[in-house]
Amino acid sequence: MKRRILFAGLAMGACLGVAGCSSTVDGMASPVAAAGPSSASGPSSGSSTGEDGRVDATLESMLLAPTDFPAPYQAIVLPPQAVSQAAADLDGIPPGAKVDPPGCKPPAQDYGPDGTAMIVGTDNANRSTISVELMRSDLSLDKRIGEIERCLEVTTTKDGAEAVVRTEMLPPPPLNADRTVAMRQTVTSGKGAGKVTQSMLTLVAQIDDVRVSATYMSFGDGKPDTVVLDQVFTEAVQRVNAA
Repeated sequence: MKRRILFAGLAMGACLGVAGCSSTVDGMASPVAAAGPSSASGPSSGSSTGEDGRVDATLESMLLAPTDFPAPYQAIVLPPQAVSQAAADLDGIPPGAKVDPPGCKPPAQDYGPDGTAMIVGTDNANRSTISVELMRSDLSLDKRIGEIERCLEVTTTKDGAEAVVRTEMLPPPPLNADRTVAMRQTVTSGKGAGKVTQSMLTLVAQIDDVRVSATYMSFGDGKPDTVVLDQVFTEAVQRVNAA
């Protein structure tokens, strides 16, 4: 039996502080309807999984297509050689960087075709992107949330450049998955006129061994596009549930 999802909208008061803003900007997600009755977050029971708890389908087959992104987003599926850099950008901690507090580096990740797949949609006018990432992970999302909550402010240093990554946990998206989480992050580097702030709003769901993430990232001064973020996240989770 296939899983059934209704994305009820994110009552999270999503808000991103982006470069060039002098005040906080609020954005509220709108409900996005999908087929089937509503359901709360919790263990799911319908995906085709093997005896080892893995979703049988390949990540490539479950990933969204460029046509799933509405205008003005121009989306491309990233080739394998580009996935590792793009995934690191979403973590806010570059590979090889020193971190303070110690122990706050993201866990090791398999960037091969069966480990990570990504598609990125770009809104050139607003200097923003929405990225959808599917990754295989044996680390429970509960454990990963605990790691993030112990590292809500991290200073990174690489090649003499320093940046501060700040994370705020938000109410989890209400949809049918093993576990969900939402968070807002900023990565601030440079000083004075050279100060740069990268702002991200990320939604995550765990379905068996597949972790689905959708991230809105911006360097501009506009509101986060929570409507499209909700839309592509919902569709991405549905694809994995239906596999």
